[in-house]
Amino acid sequence: MKTTTSTTFSIVQYFMIIAAVVCVASCGSSNVQQNLTAEERFDLGKKKFLDEDYLEAISEFEIVKLQFPGSSVADDAQYYLGECHYAQEEYLIAAEEYQALKRNMQASSLVPQAQYKIAMCYYNLSPESPMDQEYTKRAIEEFQTFIEYNPAHELAKDAAEKIKELNNRLAKKEFDSAELYMKMENYKSATMYFNLVVEKYHDTPFAEPALLGKVKSLIPRKKYDEAKQEIDKFLQKYPESSMKAEAQALSRDIEEHVKTKPSSVNTSYQ
Repeated sequence: MKTTTSTTFSIVQYFMIIAAVVCVASCGSSNVQQNLTAEERFDLGKKKFLDEDYLEAISEFEIVKLQFPGSSVADDAQYYLGECHYAQEEYLIAAEEYQALKRNMQASSLVPQAQYKIAMCYYNLSPESPMDQEYTKRAIEEFQTFIEYNPAHELAKDAAEKIKELNNRLAKKEFDSAELYMKMENYKSATMYFNLVVEKYHDTPFAEPALLGKVKSLIPRKKYDEAKQEIDKFLQKYPESSMKAEAQALSRDIEEHVKTKPSSVNTSYQ
């Protein structure tokens, strides 16, 4: 998976270069090519695309877009501009081309597919969990938009599965942060991150160990009453958990602490 780091400025530069290439290609073409209809020009671009001659294909699709903006294949040409960049793993540029179809050709039957491909662009840019997850969050937003407007689409199920996968990635990042704070004995921060996983990513595989982790982070902070509530919640919510024995041992340990805890102890600062 390629993680493109193009900035907005570089994208603008790219489009300026493409415009120049199209101008040269258009001016330098033969009279036969100059007289091609929009459909013929699109078919030529499509052939170049299938032959993986993406630069030439882009040139043809740009000519259709610029010279035949009202033609029946204008939306197809715009969509395939995105496809050309997508095929070359230029995901930020591809996303902008798909966005242009959504923005300028809202009545096109290709809009749902373009929305899905926008989401796929950010999905492909999404890094592994330890890294910044800006693209992961953007991909989730775009997939959610796709499902919202196209709930019956054949790709809606795939979009939902990818949202689940990406949420797992976000949950893992927060869970790993909580575990790191536990190792550093920064239990307050660990509690915060475990709780974030429990509350925000409750439908991921990390919610169960995060709830137990939260209990473990509360005990050294002497927050035994809260720890008891959380361990009871764990045992009730996950009665068949593989960590049940550990949870029960923690429960007994917490009970002992609760019995011996002085009533006047104030732990609100921890």
